Amino acid sequence: MTERAESVESVEQLAAVWRAMAIDRDAGADVRDLPGIAVRWADCRFAFWNCITLTDAGADAELLGQRLGQAADIMRAKKHPGFLWLFEGLLDEGARSALETAVEQAGLQYAFPGTGMAGDLLPIPEPAHPDLTFVRVTSDEHLRAYADLNSRAYGFPLEDGRDGLGGSTLWKDEVHAYLGMRGDVPVACAGTIAADGRLFVVLVATDPDWQRKGYGEAVTRKALYEGARATGLTRATLHATAAGAPVYPRIGFKPNSPIHFYTLKS
Repeated sequence: MTERAESVESVEQLAAVWRAMAIDRDAGADVRDLPGIAVRWADCRFAFWNCITLTDAGADAELLGQRLGQAADIMRAKKHPGFLWLFEGLLDEGARSALETAVEQAGLQYAFPGTGMAGDLLPIPEPAHPDLTFVRVTSDEHLRAYADLNSRAYGFPLEDGRDGLGGSTLWKDEVHAYLGMRGDVPVACAGTIAADGRLFVVLVATDPDWQRKGYGEAVTRKALYEGARATGLTRATLHATAAGAPVYPRIGFKPNSPIHFYTLKS
């Protein structure tokens, strides 16, 4: 795959999976596909479920500025804040050079970096970690633990994560979501879900008190192993934060497009 093709794959995976996530949270969620813009906005307290992304492949500086302005206007009309995900690999050289200025003019501000990753890496061996047992998320209690791990890892109030995941049937039935348990304590989590012929890794998190022990990698491997076993899929994709970026290549993922996360200027 070329860099551009991998970037297109990455943004299409986000649009496919986040559509399901937003509708799972709220059947009336805003999941419009507009020219050059995919809206995936549940308008809930969990900011990751409030997403908008640009989808033009090869956008130039002028088109980038136009799309960013449109995206910011959509975000301003929402009740709850969320993120614009911008895949740098979709932009031409001129748009990349103009990005900082275009973001400023649209009234957006940089939040944090990410990286798209993918690989033809499945199946993988069944994982194990000497400290952990793995439990699939099948109950509301499991789901709350999963939500709380994400809130703690990403610095959200606990109620925000619970608002995003609480009561979900998708996460208990279709996502291969696992908790890494140290005794009776959930310390890490990861999920995978099938999307357009790939297995997509979603919401990986480790409790800040238990990081740098290999727990996130182990539970990600478990979610990939079980997801691949259930679906037979061989290619996997994900979007890594800075904390996770060094971990996933050890599993077999290869980085592709840098991702820039933006919020509205406060």
